[in-house]
Amino acid sequence: MSARRIVRLMISGRVHGVGFRYFVEREAGRRKLEGWVRNRRDGAVEALIAGAPEAVEEMCEACRRGPPAAAVDAVEVREADASDLALRAPGESFSVLQTA
Repeated sequence: MSARRIVRLMISGRVHGVGFRYFVEREAGRRKLEGWVRNRRDGAVEALIAGAPEAVEEMCEACRRGPPAAAVDAVEVREADASDLALRAPGESFSVLQTA
C-alpha cells in the first residue's frame, strides 16, 4: 500500500471573491487528491488535502500561488488525520463546503 499524507491548509491574503475554492477543487482533481475546501469568516480559506505525499506537496505549492486574481500572503500547513475527511459531502472525493 502506498503512503498517504493528510494536511490542513490555512491560506490567507486576498483569497475570497477570487475563485480560490474552485481553483483548489480543480487542482485537487487534477492530482487525484481527496478532501475539502471552504471560506472562513476570518477571511482565510481552509482546505484539507489527502493523497500521495508528492501530490499533496504539489497542491501546497499551487495554493501558495492561487488563481490569477488572488494575492496569497501565507499558507500554514499542519498535519491532519483521516477523521477530518468526514466533512465531505457523501459520495464526493473532494467537496466545496459552506463558510465556517
